[in-house]
Amino acid sequence: MIKPKILLASSSAYRRQLLQKLGLAFEWASPDIDESHQLDESPAQLVHRLAETKARHLASTYPNHMIIGSDQVAVIDDQILGKPHTHTAAFAQLSSFRRREVTFLTGLCLFNPAANRIQTSVEVYQVRFRNLSDEQIDNYLQREQPYDCAGSFKSEGLGICLFEKFEGDDPNTLIGLPLIALTRMLANEGIDPLDQPTSFFHASN
Repeated sequence: MIKPKILLASSSAYRRQLLQKLGLAFEWASPDIDESHQLDESPAQLVHRLAETKARHLASTYPNHMIIGSDQVAVIDDQILGKPHTHTAAFAQLSSFRRREVTFLTGLCLFNPAANRIQTSVEVYQVRFRNLSDEQIDNYLQREQPYDCAGSFKSEGLGICLFEKFEGDDPNTLIGLPLIALTRMLANEGIDPLDQPTSFFHASN
């Protein structure tokens, strides 16, 4: 029996690192889509739509792959937070988070183009921030420079020191790829990481 190939529809190094945890061979490619927020679209609707759109966008090029799409936003006071890109913007974000909760919504999609079968979910994860001083925030940003991360932190690194607590089903969700939900979806397609020999294969296209 030929094992289905797996494609990660993302250029994110963080998502590739997470997917490697499952020990499955996979390829990756950037879906290159418009990720603009549509009018009257909730954060949950946004990440659901973008995760599915990313997976579907690559189906014509990879018709025999299981395609994984994912998208994430951070939300506070019903406002979507973008990537800061600069030190000044990241400092402003983290300063506004002091002793507050930020909700992360991650859309996940597994698309099987050959069978025209699709699975989707939106995973929720919450973090509560410490009462950080300006010096602590500046020290963190200088050391880790998380300017390409929604929320201005990397929870898998020094960013863990910013928080009082986490709340959610899967800590991988916070980084951008909910592995528990993905494992469940893959199992529905007959792919269980525990049944596979460890083998990594990454190829950009």
